[in-house]
Amino acid sequence: MKLEEFDFELPEELIAQHPTEKRDESRLLVLHKNSGEIEHRRFYDIIDYLHEGDVLVRNNSKVIPARLYGTKEGTGAHVEVLILKIGEDAVCECLCGNAKAIRKGSVIRFSDELEGECLEVREEGIRIIRMLYEGVFLEVLERTGLMPTPPYIHEKLRDKDRYQNVYADPLGSAACPTAGLHFTDELIEKIKEKGVEVLDVTLHVGLGTFKPVKEENVEDHNMHFESYFMSKETAERLNLAKKEGRRIIAVGTTSTRTLETVIGRYGEFRECSGDTNIFIYPPYEFKAIDAQITNFHLPKSTLIMMISAFAGREMILHTYDVAVRERYRFFSFGDSMFITNE
Repeated sequence: MKLEEFDFELPEELIAQHPTEKRDESRLLVLHKNSGEIEHRRFYDIIDYLHEGDVLVRNNSKVIPARLYGTKEGTGAHVEVLILKIGEDAVCECLCGNAKAIRKGSVIRFSDELEGECLEVREEGIRIIRMLYEGVFLEVLERTGLMPTPPYIHEKLRDKDRYQNVYADPLGSAACPTAGLHFTDELIEKIKEKGVEVLDVTLHVGLGTFKPVKEENVEDHNMHFESYFMSKETAERLNLAKKEGRRIIAVGTTSTRTLETVIGRYGEFRECSGDTNIFIYPPYEFKAIDAQITNFHLPKSTLIMMISAFAGREMILHTYDVAVRERYRFFSFGDSMFITNE
């Protein structure tokens, strides 16, 4: 497939610069993929489309303050570093701005308590950097780093918790799994009271999720690896839901990628951890999920390709045209979409 097949016109003013005042008051577009019917609701209405026995699967990865600004020792060159993955002994995989200035052995000063030494140079601006500090690295990072909001968000984030999901727990993501930003603790409790199971998986969001596609042929794009984890309890409950024919609903494309990775590798859900570079685009036969909650995505992105595989490219592009006409807000702090099989 050609990259141009996933393009659409998006007015810049529809790119949301800040979240809604209350998480669950964002708008919700409901797409019935079997009929093509479209409904316009508010996100708190999602409960009307969830039924007893459904299983809602969310990515509980927590965003680290992964954006660092520093200067290179010796030259004073300004450097921007986005931590993609934290390894042992604080050796980090990083995406670097002004990457040409960072060679093997380069030392970058981020603050009075944090420096980094480049251990390895990789392609596409990737560098392996060992962080130099005293104390606990995550505590130093909390004081030094900034939340890695995407570059298309130009307004300063007043409350950094608004770029975290209310259920986020294990630290590790370089970007927020933003489909979950619409949930409140109160809404989650109401969903559980309705008899919907709520389960967690973990996929630490890195470059694989938001790396732009540059190749003309979609099939030539290479996804970067991201780490995932599924617990024994989650796997058992998902297998039971499959056996009983109950719906599995993914919150976001990262949850979808985790579920499809596991069932694709093992033929069932199981306790596991590993790395995935799964790239879902049409045609793809979904084995794990029946419906999904997602935000409105960038033109030509791997994310719009995934939902096009789920609901059909022409239907998704038509729905996006409707969303633009109805002035829905797009991207990380934007509105939500529920693609249902009913």
